[in-house]
Amino acid sequence: MLKQRSFFRLLFAGALYLLVFVRGTAQTDTLRLIFAGDIMGHSPQIQSAEVVKNKKYDYAPCFQYIKPVLERADIAIGNLELTLPGKAPYTGYPMFRSPDDLAKALKGAGFDLLVTANNHSNDAHGLGVTNTVQTLRDLGFLQTGTFKNRRDRDAFYPLMVYKNGFKIAIVNYTYDTNGLKTEAPTVVNLIDTVQMKADLQEAVARKPHFIIAIMHWGLEYQLNENKDQQRLARFLIRNGADMVIGMHPHVVQPIKKEKVKMPDGSTKEAIVVYSLGNFISNQKQPNTDGGILFQVDLLKKKGSPEVTVGKQGIVPVYRYIHKTASGKSTYHVLPVSLLERNPDYFKGMNAASRTAMLKFTEGVRKRLGWPEVR
Repeated sequence: MLKQRSFFRLLFAGALYLLVFVRGTAQTDTLRLIFAGDIMGHSPQIQSAEVVKNKKYDYAPCFQYIKPVLERADIAIGNLELTLPGKAPYTGYPMFRSPDDLAKALKGAGFDLLVTANNHSNDAHGLGVTNTVQTLRDLGFLQTGTFKNRRDRDAFYPLMVYKNGFKIAIVNYTYDTNGLKTEAPTVVNLIDTVQMKADLQEAVARKPHFIIAIMHWGLEYQLNENKDQQRLARFLIRNGADMVIGMHPHVVQPIKKEKVKMPDGSTKEAIVVYSLGNFISNQKQPNTDGGILFQVDLLKKKGSPEVTVGKQGIVPVYRYIHKTASGKSTYHVLPVSLLERNPDYFKGMNAASRTAMLKFTEGVRKRLGWPEVR
């Protein structure tokens, strides 16, 4: 009888272990990413945020309405298209130099990772590159694309991100730096297929679950991608990228699922967002008064290296400039669909501005034909 009881205990324990094991392996890890477009710092934006001349700036109101959207991401990523020189004078176009308080507000709004390789990376010269990198890191951001020196790049590139059981590699490049030479010892990642291939090989060798390339490319104000963007997107996918996110044109460009023939003869499909448009700016050209967030869920069975792309979609955002009777301006990034569902979420927008916001959003929706996430 004793042996029989021991047998059943062992049988029960084994069944319980098997149940726990099966449930454990069946668990799906999820990593939600949100990508935002160009974060600009024009002179009127700097002036609107100024509290104490050349010393203190308050950018928090700019992001208070988009903050709940960014905070639903595990990792929120944006393109910081300006430099943080650390001291005045602060300037807008064509040499973007913003106060560190902007970065603090972006952190408070929910951004986790900022890419810094863009055509304005060298606007504050070598010291600007170094201070931008160090300031972002000191504030707790993940950052990539520009580096203090070659040793810094070797140590932190490709950027490896660990979250929710995922290991993600991120690479970032720009087409140019507006003709401003990168001052030694700083490094700005330029679009160079030889270097990019080597970097992607390094990323693949580190065995991440997913590789994302974030590109500063294309032609400004063009609503469609060009052949160079298409060629580069396929090159990146062929060499290991699993998703490509584009910045720079300042307008929203198409989102496509590009299919690429791989060296082994197989076919690989990857999402390419050719341009997210502007996140915040003072630009007034047609279609530049907003952009989209791109949200995507990565899925992975616990313990498995295989990642699938789950729910994905866009969040149209609009840059609204609120002006008081005294002439004071405040810049706001507004999630349009949330305002459509709940007009009381943001009050004070005049009829003309609301009409402009809806017109901008209608154009984006028609051009993309991509589902929205709410």
